[in-house]
Amino acid sequence: MKKLSIVVLSYNTKELTLNCLKSLLAVESEVDFEIIVPDNGSSDGSVEAIRDQFREVCVIENKANLGFAAGNNTAKAFVAGEYVLFLNSDTIVYPGTLIETVAYLDKNPEVGAITCKVVLPDGSLDKDTRRSFVTPWIGLTHLFLRLDKLFPKSPLFAKYWYGYLSPDVVHEVDAIQGAFFLTRKSLLDKLGWWDTDYFLDGEDLDLAYRIHEAGFKIIYYPKVYITHYRGASKGKINDGRKVHLSEKLRFRMAGVNSQEIFYRKHLWNKYPLILNWLVILGIKMLKMLRIIRTIVIG
Repeated sequence: MKKLSIVVLSYNTKELTLNCLKSLLAVESEVDFEIIVPDNGSSDGSVEAIRDQFREVCVIENKANLGFAAGNNTAKAFVAGEYVLFLNSDTIVYPGTLIETVAYLDKNPEVGAITCKVVLPDGSLDKDTRRSFVTPWIGLTHLFLRLDKLFPKSPLFAKYWYGYLSPDVVHEVDAIQGAFFLTRKSLLDKLGWWDTDYFLDGEDLDLAYRIHEAGFKIIYYPKVYITHYRGASKGKINDGRKVHLSEKLRFRMAGVNSQEIFYRKHLWNKYPLILNWLVILGIKMLKMLRIIRTIVIG
């Protein structure tokens, strides 16, 4: 049995995926791992390039873009590791990251999932690395009033991104980002892996919520890090590939659609009905604004 299975979902990010795999093989002496790449019907030659340059990598050819959850779930039948790392294709892994995060899980059986510090190419923190669940209060202060921008260090207004806690200190969080999501295979099997009701965005929040419900902690561990070239598969990075309006809409609506799915599944029964309907109304308004912005601005 392998110690670690690394699942790198691929969708039209050939060069980024190849660089990600190179960074992993550069640290293969740290942990006994295998790499599994489910490809969501890429049209940029990703599958051929991976098979040509990395024969040790297991490639799964999905015939269409299944989204994040369903795409990652296709790796389930191939995973042989005690731990499973879900890693974005637009990331670079550095020495020490795998061995330290795996060692943390080894030493702390009460921890169900862990992430490292995820930084953007300019060296700044990818804020989605650590997040709180979107309660009505956090939705109001973060999504609508944007008070966390005015008061980025406030425990009251900056709860979503933990702006009041240093990004350099190990601490427990509600949720971690799917870009680097290290968990236990036994726990994944118990929980049923990723929830395929989500197409893109929100799956990591959902899985994190279920991990907490199962009685485990989730840890943000910034002693090691990766770089995240954020947004490559969503048309946010100009790599020369034309992204059609329908595809942009599908990707950019996924986030707000996920907010509604998550709220109805996990938070609806925790709040009064009138507050629930106000939350859903707010999400519908966000959807309309995002549609208009995507059509007008692109």
